Amino acid sequence: MGGTDSAETAATDITGTPGSRTDRLERHPTGGARNSLWSWPGAKSPLAVVRNYVVIVLARICPSLRLKNWLLRRIGVAVGAGVSWGLESTPDVFWPERITVEDDAIVGYDATLLCHEFLQDEYRLGDVVVEAGAMIGAGAVVLPGVTIGEGARVAANSLVADDVPPGTTVAGVPAEVVSRASAEGETGGETESDGD
Repeated sequence: MGGTDSAETAATDITGTPGSRTDRLERHPTGGARNSLWSWPGAKSPLAVVRNYVVIVLARICPSLRLKNWLLRRIGVAVGAGVSWGLESTPDVFWPERITVEDDAIVGYDATLLCHEFLQDEYRLGDVVVEAGAMIGAGAVVLPGVTIGEGARVAANSLVADDVPPGTTVAGVPAEVVSRASAEGETGGETESDGD
């Protein structure tokens, strides 16, 4: 009871596991008879969401990587030098300003970077960071509060619900580590040269 910090309690209530991505999420309780998605106009300006949506649709279909980066910077995405966004890749429409994609990272075809989760009685917000040289495969989904470490790889169609350590490869739903970079810079486990 008295003396407990509400932020600490909220983080424990979400997962019960200290240090998880959900510990970093901001929780915003919503009232009313309907789920939290009905409260989005109070959470974010509808005009800002419409602007973000139009810019993201243009960026999704644009073949020019330079133009994609320019467009996404206009709505607040922190985009490093040499970043590549695949066709139909989608940054968060509500809070794109919470996304950082560092130098030479790749966000693959139809990958999605989410900074929000609308739930029944609350919505949650968290930053997404894709560090330098990281690669996100086609169709992957990155959840709010996740950091993808430098040089890490996310396999196609994976659901990234936890941080990805630098130099590792993750795959699956939810994504789990399938290989790690060795001291010499090669990944552990099976490599392309292992063949049949």
